[in-house]
Amino acid sequence: MKSPPTTTEPNMPNKGIILVVDDEFGPRESLRMILSSLYEVHTAASGEEALRFIHDHYVDLVTLDLNMPGRSGFGVLKEIKDFRPDIEVIIITAYGSLGNAKEAIRLGAEDFIPKPFNVAEIMIIVGKSFERRRNNLKIKHLTDRIKAIRSLAHKNEDICGRGSGEDTDPQGPEKPTIR
Repeated sequence: MKSPPTTTEPNMPNKGIILVVDDEFGPRESLRMILSSLYEVHTAASGEEALRFIHDHYVDLVTLDLNMPGRSGFGVLKEIKDFRPDIEVIIITAYGSLGNAKEAIRLGAEDFIPKPFNVAEIMIIVGKSFERRRNNLKIKHLTDRIKAIRSLAHKNEDICGRGSGEDTDPQGPEKPTIR
């Protein structure tokens, strides 16, 4: 798999990368055309093709149909989340039942859109998904920095003799009293 961009800051210079997965040419191509003005868009006509692509390339977001020949969209969603839980997945399907929506969300989908889809709605949902992803990556980056700082602080305490039972009083060592 290609490495993700080196920065996790929210103002990443590159376009977001989307994989559109749908066995039907019309919706797949429509989504590619709609999204390609703002994002780098790749397509896959099956769940197997999508999983191969995700294993070999960096992807930020996947739009995924549920009803495809071969592996179901639910199976593909589960495998995506098992392999790369940070990938945002939006289900876009003609099988928009409440039960399907609940199952998709339970498996980690960020949103569930019935076909036929509204272009403005797609653009808003994809934009919000990228914003959520940037925020999650920034939180992860900051959390990793905090862990690194804490680790350095603990090492510093060990070097200075603190943290090993010596001088554990937060007020410092007891001062002698003069009578």
